[in-house]
Amino acid sequence: MKVAQQLAKVKEKIQAACTRVGRNPEEVKIVAVTKYASNERTKEAIEAGLLHIGENRLEGLKEKQAFLTDFNIQWHFIGSLQSRKVKEVLHSGVHYIHSLDRLSLAEEIQKRSISVVRCFVQVNVSKEESKHGLAVWELNPFIQALEQFPNICVVGLMTMAPLKATKEELRLYFRQLKKLQLEIEAMQLSYAPCHECSMGMSNDFEIAVEEGATFIRLGTVLVG
Repeated sequence: MKVAQQLAKVKEKIQAACTRVGRNPEEVKIVAVTKYASNERTKEAIEAGLLHIGENRLEGLKEKQAFLTDFNIQWHFIGSLQSRKVKEVLHSGVHYIHSLDRLSLAEEIQKRSISVVRCFVQVNVSKEESKHGLAVWELNPFIQALEQFPNICVVGLMTMAPLKATKEELRLYFRQLKKLQLEIEAMQLSYAPCHECSMGMSNDFEIAVEEGATFIRLGTVLVG
């Protein structure tokens, strides 16, 4: 199926989810995750109006960027970021990093960046051992510690829910991340405005939208 058709279906679901909870669907931005998509399929997604593109590997990011030079794309690095790859990721011109989860990574971003980098702090709200991210109790001290890095701007929080979670569990995890995001936003920190919530993927984005997601990361349901 064409990406435009898939996107229309997704937008209908976002609209319905927003209607259920009294939200404006324009608050929800779609990041098309093109990890498994070809260059041509990614181009089709962009031509359908998806200008936020997410890659979780440096190699995939560079390949897509080399192919898609004619478009004004907002690039999201959504995978776990190794410190040794920070320089290349930053110099590739990414607009958002979704996986800031340790001070050593923050130090490397500060050292390698030439301008302010928009970051999501990754939180492991489900306590899943296989997932990266800070424990909930680590979040506030971590946010406070980021004040020493002027080239990092915490735009929001990010989480990944377990694939086998029930709908009730998903709602609990997403609600908890939203609560944490609002608590940090209320602190009014200049370096951590924290207005955004990156949560929800192909299998659970409707619940994420109902619970306050502002960025949803969609791969399979959009581009295959």
